[in-house]
Amino acid sequence: MKIFSCQQCNQTVLFENTMCMSCGSELGFIPEQMILSALKPVDGGYQALADMSSPPKVWRYCDNHQHNVCNWLVDGQEEDELCMACELNRHIPNLGRIEQLQAWQQLESAKHQLVYSLLQLNLPIINKQEDPEDGLSFDFISEENVVPEDAQATTGHALGQVTINALEANAADRERMRSDMKESYRTLIGHFRHEVGHYYWDQLVVTDEVTLMSFRALFGDEQVSYADALEKHYETPNDKWQENYVSVYASSHPWEDWAETWAHYLHIVDTLETASQFGFSLQPLNPLQSNLAVMVNIDPYNHANFDDILAQYLPLTFAVNNLNRSMGQPDLYPFIIVPAVREKLKFIHELLYQG
Repeated sequence: MKIFSCQQCNQTVLFENTMCMSCGSELGFIPEQMILSALKPVDGGYQALADMSSPPKVWRYCDNHQHNVCNWLVDGQEEDELCMACELNRHIPNLGRIEQLQAWQQLESAKHQLVYSLLQLNLPIINKQEDPEDGLSFDFISEENVVPEDAQATTGHALGQVTINALEANAADRERMRSDMKESYRTLIGHFRHEVGHYYWDQLVVTDEVTLMSFRALFGDEQVSYADALEKHYETPNDKWQENYVSVYASSHPWEDWAETWAHYLHIVDTLETASQFGFSLQPLNPLQSNLAVMVNIDPYNHANFDDILAQYLPLTFAVNNLNRSMGQPDLYPFIIVPAVREKLKFIHELLYQG
């Protein structure tokens, strides 16, 4: 994630901010330009001080701004009421219940961060209103809320429809799910990244025979029964998964291996972009630890060599894991990237890298 500044007063601001706490300027994100801008009220909306369009446009907030779930802007001359991230929603929580609204705020924060990464990767983002067959959409379900008749009853992905239980916005429920699933790590953004990975497998892998063959060489044959593979996984998890997979769930089926690896690729590039924006530098005092010395200065979204990306990412994760342990917290990144996983991550990077 980039580090943004208020153009009115130069105060550092965050991607989710709707107001600069220093000068009081309203803030809005322009996805077409990937900038967070201070806003100046004008007739019909706002002028964005960082707007690079010529002549400058009049902008207005996405309609979901009123629910404190979105700070993205839409062109004031267009009819769209929702931004490109919010247009992906098909079903949202019941806004008449405060706990559901609060859950939606957490869900949207993670989803908007996801869409930011997809934009940085130059991936197509098409909602199901535009393309019912190949588009992407989200259902946020809960036991207390009515859901569409054709919605999935459980979380997951099917034909571009991503379903996520609003309970996951609650840290206690999410921790229970993590424990029940015997996962070492579970976050909202991680779940979004995993599920959307299934969608982009359909868009990027299966549509090209050469890419599909390369996928099978690394991940395995996805044509084996998915239902049987999951049943076997839950009955007898692979106790040697660490040798070839990034997580035990990744070992259940090639589709899940892809989705888990895809999620970790997004973990890597988003974290490294943030670290690079801060100019992180590691210089261990012990000369025997010189292998950890690194200046984080790569833009991972625009760097061809994936080995360079990992060379900066891995020392960074070792450092932050140790910082977390100093505070009595779990490792921030509790995973080991073994050679087989490295090759799978490299495959995804080379598939996505645009040059």
